[in-house]
Amino acid sequence: MRLTRDQSLLAPRPRWNRAWVAVLVGAALWLIFELDRRTGSAPVQHLYYLPIVLASLRIGPRTGVVVSLVAVVLYHIANLARLTMGYTDTDVVQAALFLFVGIVTATLAADRRRLRALAATDDLTGLHNLRSFEARLAVMVRAARESGTPMAMLVLDVDRLKALNDAHGHLAGAEAVRLVGRTLATCLPPDAVACRYGGDEFAVAIASCTEARARAIAEHLRGSVQALEPVLAGIHFPVRALSISVGMASLDAVDAASPASPDGEARAGEALFAAADEALYVAKRQGRNRVSALV
Repeated sequence: MRLTRDQSLLAPRPRWNRAWVAVLVGAALWLIFELDRRTGSAPVQHLYYLPIVLASLRIGPRTGVVVSLVAVVLYHIANLARLTMGYTDTDVVQAALFLFVGIVTATLAADRRRLRALAATDDLTGLHNLRSFEARLAVMVRAARESGTPMAMLVLDVDRLKALNDAHGHLAGAEAVRLVGRTLATCLPPDAVACRYGGDEFAVAIASCTEARARAIAEHLRGSVQALEPVLAGIHFPVRALSISVGMASLDAVDAASPASPDGEARAGEALFAAADEALYVAKRQGRNRVSALV
């Protein structure tokens, strides 16, 4: 699962409701317009910058540019009687500043979103990195406990990657890992969060997931990887050249083994990962290219 804008947050924090922000921006524009219409003073006109910045940061860059255009229109309407007598340099500069602030703030807001996404992304696969995954996992564990819904963890890695590296070079191995990561991004359901936490090792947390559903998802991933005909470092490989082993565990089993504590989401996440990782080693010992469960 590749990062979306909402998923790219490194830590849970309250998010402003866009509808309420839009109402606030509209109300601020109208209030400033009324003050501008009655006073026509420059200090009041500078207040138009506030809803422009708020819209860019809390709704989106494009909305910030739109609000800056609205501010230009409102500025003209509020000062229509004076402007019909002719523009002054101050009027031109004021309108230009509205647009400039809107464009600059929109650019900064877009850059901030890109940087937040990069800070939460694994460079090779485009999945979450470990830091982002751990933050998301703690939120998912808390939500599962509060709602009483099941949750599952999958831990998987690429079978015989060292042999692939030795035979065809590390570029082929890296491309194999990237391809498995892309397969996860394509095959996982929307309520799953995946990360690459090691060289060829991946972890997947799935909300509202029963044992049967977790196994079905794991088998689907395993089959999808095995069905690939990869081209690695320019070398064409046949079907079944790549395979993965998968370990799975459930939050219910982890909590049953170690009673939940109110502030133990991070520890529960670690225990859930450890249980799935143990199941992965069972799958490896049983011959690889299979799913093993600890539920």
